[in-house]
Amino acid sequence: MDRTHDQNDPEKAVPELDLEGETPRGRQSAADSVVGDKPVDVAKPHDDGPPDGGTTAWLVLLGSWCCSFSSPGWINSVGSFQQYYETGPLKDYSSSTIGWILSLQIFFLFALGPFVGILFDNYGPRPLIIVGTLFHVFGLMMASLAKSYYQFILAQGVCSAIGVACLYSPALMCLTTWFNKKRGAAMGVMVSGSSLGGVVFPIMIARMVPRNGYPWTMRTAAFIILGLQIIAIFTVKPRTKPVPKKMPMGRLAAPFTEFPYVMMLIGFFLLTFGIFIPITYLAVQGFQEAHMSEEMSQYIVAIFNASSLFGRLVAGVIADKIGRWNVFIIFCGLSGIAEFAVWIPATTSSVVIGFAIMFGFVSGAFISLLGALPASVSPLPEIGYRMGVVFFAISIPALVMAPIGGAILQNGSNGWLDVKIFGGVTAIAGTAIILVSRLMYTDKKLLKVF
Repeated sequence: MDRTHDQNDPEKAVPELDLEGETPRGRQSAADSVVGDKPVDVAKPHDDGPPDGGTTAWLVLLGSWCCSFSSPGWINSVGSFQQYYETGPLKDYSSSTIGWILSLQIFFLFALGPFVGILFDNYGPRPLIIVGTLFHVFGLMMASLAKSYYQFILAQGVCSAIGVACLYSPALMCLTTWFNKKRGAAMGVMVSGSSLGGVVFPIMIARMVPRNGYPWTMRTAAFIILGLQIIAIFTVKPRTKPVPKKMPMGRLAAPFTEFPYVMMLIGFFLLTFGIFIPITYLAVQGFQEAHMSEEMSQYIVAIFNASSLFGRLVAGVIADKIGRWNVFIIFCGLSGIAEFAVWIPATTSSVVIGFAIMFGFVSGAFISLLGALPASVSPLPEIGYRMGVVFFAISIPALVMAPIGGAILQNGSNGWLDVKIFGGVTAIAGTAIILVSRLMYTDKKLLKVF
């Protein structure tokens, strides 16, 4: 198997190759500049690798946290919108049709990953975060004025979602360059922002919509996001100055020629169904099957995300000790088990709440370590692009997930049972394939810290 880098420490990768195929950087002789016939010593900047701390690194973490709160933190509230739309402005539409609005948000968050990654590798995070802020805020403002289905699609499902993609990926990619030994913990802290956003936004929606109306609820959310993103614009910065470069087609295709990497992509593809099906339908299932009140079904999303906050922090800290891949596989496997063991019999409000707490905790590792896995097996100059490839693999099931879940619910013979089984099977299958990829990267060493 061809491995071009140290999997345990991506910063110990093989020397950075000029992407045009030139001499490895950092190996030139000190006398590589010549004036006349005499060599002249040229001082080379020395890179000691990620500092794992310091004022700038912690400010980058702060800005990344703000991006996490504003982007996936907003996406994590999709369950609240699914329930609200079904009983409110879009009550004449089916669950599957409404699901497209929510699926498009998750789709764009991940589908633009390769393009955002290439732009990040060439120009750094700031231009992307500025553009993303404008799109996200403008989309939510337009959603506050929406009346018909296509307007919700364009405003919330497309415009806002494009902005979300330009916020989350650059912040995550940038953070990986500032932390190495503490990378798992740093990512856990960063993605805790998405959990907190997933607590704040559903509660805000549940409280404000009846009192202040849907339009002002959306505008309030947009103003909160704008304030946080102003902080991110000034704090998220790359560790090394990005240099625009052209990536040859051979390097663009390289991830798809590495079998362990392809297996990892397939695992992420299946896991997306297993993790996001419960997130999307938990509020609806609690309302329809467990007979929870409409207000309580809205709060169940906040309960899930509050539990996920602790899960992401714990997973990140443990990952730095026993291995990021190991923790990811353990927690995602437990997520699938929870769907079979707890979600299937969850036909009362108390069991639904118990499942939300349990599943929120163990599924937190999927988000907190999502970027750590590809970063640990990717050459440093290509982290942005290769992480984007992972996001693209996730985007396809993210697009069709809610419509498929709605179709299973409406057309299946067992109703909610079929939806729960579908989520559990895909979670277990995806985890098993990620395990196969891990064994390939570690030469079948099951107990290796990786």
